[in-house]
Amino acid sequence: MGAIADAGIAKGEGIEFAYFTNCGMWVDNQACIRGQVCFTPLVREGLFPERVPMINVEGGCASGQMALHSAWKDILSGQSEMTLAIGVEKLYNPDHPEKTMNAYQAGIDNFDLADWEDYYTKAAAKGGVKFEPGPNRTIFMDTYALQAAYHMRKYGTTQRQFAIAAAKNHSNGAKNPKSQYKFNLTPEQVLADRPVTFPFTRAMCAPVGDGAAALVLCSSEKLREMPAPVQERAVRVKASAMTGGKFRDLDEPGLSRLAAKKAYAMAGIGPADIDVAEVHDATAFCEIYQAEMLGFCEEGQGGKLVEAGETAIDGRIPINTSGGLVSKGHPVGATGLSMLAELATQLRGEAGERQVKGAALALAENAGGVIGFDEAACSVVILEK
Repeated sequence: MGAIADAGIAKGEGIEFAYFTNCGMWVDNQACIRGQVCFTPLVREGLFPERVPMINVEGGCASGQMALHSAWKDILSGQSEMTLAIGVEKLYNPDHPEKTMNAYQAGIDNFDLADWEDYYTKAAAKGGVKFEPGPNRTIFMDTYALQAAYHMRKYGTTQRQFAIAAAKNHSNGAKNPKSQYKFNLTPEQVLADRPVTFPFTRAMCAPVGDGAAALVLCSSEKLREMPAPVQERAVRVKASAMTGGKFRDLDEPGLSRLAAKKAYAMAGIGPADIDVAEVHDATAFCEIYQAEMLGFCEEGQGGKLVEAGETAIDGRIPINTSGGLVSKGHPVGATGLSMLAELATQLRGEAGERQVKGAALALAENAGGVIGFDEAACSVVILEK
């Protein structure tokens, strides 16, 4: 309702197609037609148009930007003039925590467990650690921990640098009225928090949480029919690129580098042109790693980039002004769209205390699921003021 009101279409008039993303509703016995079921009350109450076709999109944590990519292509093809991309996730279930864990377990290969168990066990030795999944965390924390340990051994990245990244994002989240966590933390407090799996403490990891986000897209022709205030605040999708994961070697670049190269080429720009970015920091290590993959620094230099304050709001390349996943939260199906919503807010100059001065080009990297040390899918979107 917030997105369509923001677009000046209070009842969704003009929306011709919708893409609905959710990953965990199946644990409550709703699959197949999730979006249609969720929108039935809105249609019944006259708050959303009747007969709008809706496609359900599911791709783990990358689902939100998959929906955006689909809604964007729908317009580029000429099939639609206005589309909706929406992500909704309800994960927190205090009475049945096993449901939450089941939802996350769906993001990894459940047919050939021995394949990835053997793969991670062998890779752990390269980082000088052991692969020992535990019941107090998702498997994703363990896979990121193995990569982080290897990064530390190869490049000299430190646990304190992870803590600096997390503390910076908790500070940003404290300024975000829509973040899950709204408190400041120092690097020392991050390091002193409860251990999850080495080298991560709880404050370095994205929490379990609920949330929703939605974006309205339209063609340039349709935009010219919209009221002047809507036209003035519109943000252009300059590029949207996706890649798929594979079982890669630890020394091989991740799939986000390929997605970023495709997006930069599509937009006709380079990493140095980006003014602000949101990256998929399911752990604090991810911000350091993705800064390298996206070309904001050389490989192995992400820790130093963060430690030097260059990813802060007033830094050379502000990253995760929203608070990132570790503070803003990570409602899986909604996460990618929430990242884009933050960047749209930045490009509109409406981010308040989080505002990056003069932001004109923004990048979002969103990835989900696990195939070895790659995510199953990755999306990089570039937005322009």
